[in-house]
Amino acid sequence: MIESTTIDGLLLVTPKSVTDDRGTVRELFRHSAFAEAGLPTRWNQLNLTWTRQGAIRGLHGEAASKLIGLAGGTAYGVYLDARPGSPTRGAVATVELSVGRQVFVPAGVCNGFQATSPEGCEYLYCFDTEWTPGMPGVAVTPLDPALGISWPIPVDPDNRALLSAKDAAAPTFAEL
Repeated sequence: MIESTTIDGLLLVTPKSVTDDRGTVRELFRHSAFAEAGLPTRWNQLNLTWTRQGAIRGLHGEAASKLIGLAGGTAYGVYLDARPGSPTRGAVATVELSVGRQVFVPAGVCNGFQATSPEGCEYLYCFDTEWTPGMPGVAVTPLDPALGISWPIPVDPDNRALLSAKDAAAPTFAEL
């Protein structure tokens, strides 16, 4: 199932899953389903991060489309449309993320999240273009008050275990 959001092109994806007494099997990707929905059918890089509870990663908008999902735990996903000329530029969408729920993030839409489960979360990124140093894109501080993001767990902006120096020093959206 694919659902639209308040950001043009940002989609919530609930892939097929089958549960029995042994557990659950979830499809992370099926070529035919993505092709039918008009989504990328080739991923060139996959990253898996583990992030401690309360820590924030992002907001980053690379020149690559991403399919994100969780392999473990829960997270609070935040997306900011930073694309010049987009009809939804400046819009913010938030999603409660858990295993079995994915988000398709178009190139130029900033992706960020906060791990919310006590054991942290494992966050999977599938990129349609390989990440390279100096790749075009934008970063916005996740603590920009003008964005109105209500992170579920308070963050000390000086605590590097919860927020990187790079993300803390990123510009506000208005400064882009």
